[in-house]
Amino acid sequence: MPFERRRPQLVLAPQVREELTMVSRARTEPAYRVERARILLAYADGESVSAIARLMRTNRPHVERCIDKALQLGGKAALEDLPRSGRPTELSDDARAWVLALACQKPKELGYSYELWTTRLLAAHLRKHCRRAGHACLQRMSSGTLSRLLRKSEVRPHKIAYYLERRDPEFEAKMAQVLCVYKEVALLREAGRDVSDMIAVLSYDEKPGIQAIENTAPDLAPVAGEHPEVSRDYEYVRHGTVSLLAGIDLLSGHVHGMVVDRHRSLEFIEFLEMLHRYYPPSATIRIILDNHSAHMSEATRAHLKTRPNRFEFIFTPKHGSWLNLVESFFAKMAKSMLRGIRVSSKGELRRRILKYLAEVNASPVVFRWKYRLDEMLVA
Repeated sequence: MPFERRRPQLVLAPQVREELTMVSRARTEPAYRVERARILLAYADGESVSAIARLMRTNRPHVERCIDKALQLGGKAALEDLPRSGRPTELSDDARAWVLALACQKPKELGYSYELWTTRLLAAHLRKHCRRAGHACLQRMSSGTLSRLLRKSEVRPHKIAYYLERRDPEFEAKMAQVLCVYKEVALLREAGRDVSDMIAVLSYDEKPGIQAIENTAPDLAPVAGEHPEVSRDYEYVRHGTVSLLAGIDLLSGHVHGMVVDRHRSLEFIEFLEMLHRYYPPSATIRIILDNHSAHMSEATRAHLKTRPNRFEFIFTPKHGSWLNLVESFFAKMAKSMLRGIRVSSKGELRRRILKYLAEVNASPVVFRWKYRLDEMLVA
């Protein structure tokens, strides 16, 4: 006589079965959840408890507890542990609130040298001052218990998440002006018209602090099967820094560049003169740039008066340099040509940067702006 199953059949809704299947195949889920999901799927497919126990290399009671929990509470609930009886929590709601309030303060405000809390420091502070604050239940607070409390409350006082304060009251208006220029450039490129004798649009900025670093020992080339990467001595000699003044022509992709020791008004004016010589006299040179003091100094304004109607500046908002497309070029340069560069002098660094610009201009790449560009309308 065949064996008859006494437990009822486990019926899984399609959505629950799909979720259990995903858990059973996951590689990042906890092992106990994966095991329980496989047990429930096998039982729902008609496997016996004994067969499942053999398949999972466990015992029958373990499999039976998982199945009974699913029959009573449902397949998804069976993946988790049920609440257990045990020692009740000793932390009152007021004590928890006090802990979170302290965690949201900086330790230096309470007389410590630390800028940020560590769990050990905060736990020690709680144990020391809890009685005086009327929360004696915290006298045995451990770092582990504190970590669980903070994690449950989604408070991480040992972490820093950076943000950018918007200090320009005209941020939106200035951003719209910059994006309108990008939109105009996109329309001109789509039209395919040659407007080089009428207008030139550039995205300009400086990249300061490019270090001229020299090795104290020669690099060792990779050796197949022995040393897969370049080997480099840790010591180096620093020869100073240079600054790159660069502007990308947004219509042609041509990069104008100067490598200088400093980036003052004098160097910026010299860059403007280079642009003046490059473009036809009839063209208006429109430049997107940030609010650096050299771009608005008396010397710069005096020079612009000598070139009336030649230059047009579009300033990005304060703390809005990310709107300047040339930053993408600088990022690409830092990750490629400048990455790990070693030179014997500032002169060599200057020559190699200018050579890189020449290589870029041999096959120019047009940088295109996409963010919120569809919202812009050009009259």
